[in-house]
Amino acid sequence: MPSPTPPDSQKPNDPIHSEAFLHTLMRRQLGLSVSCALTFIVALVALPLLNYYAPELMAKRVAGFTLTWLVLGVLFFPFVWAISFLFIRRSIALEEDEVKSVQPGTNPKQR
Repeated sequence: MPSPTPPDSQKPNDPIHSEAFLHTLMRRQLGLSVSCALTFIVALVALPLLNYYAPELMAKRVAGFTLTWLVLGVLFFPFVWAISFLFIRRSIALEEDEVKSVQPGTNPKQR
């Protein structure tokens, strides 16, 4: 009985499954992950620092809340969702960009 042949996308010479492709994609996604994490950490650390160094500003009332509680209780979760949304969209775009760069008939990216 003959052994099944792998589909075209799973050939051993397929550039999409090569080490170089995966290494490049992982490096670019690491950069994206680090930038999203740093954005989150800056926001997380900024609130206590603002409360410590600018208590008058953070005690001001906005829409019935002190500014501290408005940021922490109302705005922080949409901010995290926005970071997540941007991370996912950019990650998918990075993957599609890398796939296009190795597909036949397309010009390789200049790096």
